[in-house]
Amino acid sequence: MTVAKTRNDILQGTLALLVLRTLAASGPMHGYAITSHIHRVSGELLRVEEGSLYPALHRMEQDGWLRASWGRTETDREARFYEVTAKGRRQLAIERESWARLTEGVGRVLGYA
Repeated sequence: MTVAKTRNDILQGTLALLVLRTLAASGPMHGYAITSHIHRVSGELLRVEEGSLYPALHRMEQDGWLRASWGRTETDREARFYEVTAKGRRQLAIERESWARLTEGVGRVLGYA
């Protein structure tokens, strides 16, 4: 028997929420550390692919939600480290409220008899 591999696609807005929350809670991180954190904290349910993460980080930096600077990783590699700006913290609050409304609405539909 073959078990189909499940794929965890994350909507763009949800990815922004996860990245902003990760950086707000943990401080500056490089891209690989962000994806590892999300994967670990989600109980390995969510996997953020590089092809989704880096364009999102770039977009959030352009929007002023993140600030990036070069630094060294724990394995002594040069990488861009991202941190949340004040504007990003305000956006995080907006994203969290939007997520709460969405999940409430989905819950109501699923619970409808």
